[in-house]
Amino acid sequence: MKKIFIRFFLVAVLLAFILFSIFSKFFGDVFSKKGEQKVKLDTVVYDKKLNELANNRFLPSIWPAKTVYPKAGAILPFKRVVAYYGNLYLAKMGILGQYPEEEMLARLDEEVKKWTIADPATPALPALHYIAVVAQGAAGKDGKHRTRMPDSEIDQVLKIAAKINALVFLDVQVGFSTVQVEVPLLEKYLKMPQVHLGLDPEFSMKDEMRPGQSIGTFDASDINFAANYLAKIVKENNLSPKILVVHRYTQKMVTNYKEIKPLPEVQIVMNMDGFGEKAQKISTYRQFIYSEPVQFTGFKLFYSNDIKKPNTALMTPEDLLKLSPQPIYIQYQ
Repeated sequence: MKKIFIRFFLVAVLLAFILFSIFSKFFGDVFSKKGEQKVKLDTVVYDKKLNELANNRFLPSIWPAKTVYPKAGAILPFKRVVAYYGNLYLAKMGILGQYPEEEMLARLDEEVKKWTIADPATPALPALHYIAVVAQGAAGKDGKHRTRMPDSEIDQVLKIAAKINALVFLDVQVGFSTVQVEVPLLEKYLKMPQVHLGLDPEFSMKDEMRPGQSIGTFDASDINFAANYLAKIVKENNLSPKILVVHRYTQKMVTNYKEIKPLPEVQIVMNMDGFGEKAQKISTYRQFIYSEPVQFTGFKLFYSNDIKKPNTALMTPEDLLKLSPQPIYIQYQ
């Protein structure tokens, strides 16, 4: 009887060990080391959304761009970002600083609703795109022709954004400085899950001309530095992918586009930044955004400059959804 009991006990222990191993593996796959549930990217749905954005069902196209799959938790292309752009100090730099806080947020909410109605399959998310490093004509103490906004101003933008659960983009105009110097100074903010990055080549001066006297430029190496820096932050802090917006409206603003490398941790948007009448904006989009694919596209609308004669109205969501590819990031200035 004693031997039977011992055998039964040993079998029970063995079964318990086997079950423990099975459940440990199962829950280890479902949960991360930090106890957070792992989510896998649905690549079938992702590819389907990319093909829909390409918006070119009948003719051969260079879109969607051939690039890496993002890490799980990516915003794009599942949601469309609708952003208000500007600086709290200077109303002329964009709508973000032109209206009292509550009125500005109400106006942004209306734009977000318009986009969600126009494309229900791609819900719109609000964002505040804040110029955190501002290029200037004056050299400044260090001769770099740029001003870094104080933390108190960035903190204020974060507080405003939190009221509507908006994303925040910190835009960098380097002047005579560099991406390699300016972007790391924003690291404490870029570690926040809701904060993303923008780069403006127009004000990256690689010659002796001051900002505003000529149009600047970024090379793929500059953009890749920023992308790799963001990727490092994402990995070290277990974050969802960051979005990197790069403004563009001329050929020379971005050089060696084929060398720009989206990463699983960083989604790159090439944002059409020119103002003017509708046909001109569409032409610029086709010439510099469509023809040089990177990953995703954006489109900027100017409340003032886009409606100067002969224009009579701003381009609508319906207008922009006719483009190939459809922009997934919309910016209002």
